[in-house]
Amino acid sequence: MRSAIILFKDEEAGILTQHDDGSFTFSYHPAWQKDTGKPSISLTLPKARREFHSGHLFPFFYNMLPEGSNKQIICKAKRIDADDHFSLLMSVAQHDTIGAVRVIKQ
Repeated sequence: MRSAIILFKDEEAGILTQHDDGSFTFSYHPAWQKDTGKPSISLTLPKARREFHSGHLFPFFYNMLPEGSNKQIICKAKRIDADDHFSLLMSVAQHDTIGAVRVIKQ
């Protein structure tokens, strides 16, 4: 099992977990969930539910991954299997992302 902290504008919003069977869970922190001033991190991951389950990486996080030659270069340089989306996400979404969400090691 592997997990990562999900930051929204540098505040901890939740936890993304990859289970040993390859499935994923995303859960909001209780404090984030209760605070009406805090937004959902994605329209597909609304605060209406505290926990989400999926057999594959959630599309919101998958769309943060590089594609094509950029993906190949990063995978080769960091020795990441091209199908290991969690490791790739951890590698590229820690520091500089397009949106307000970052993914860091727990």
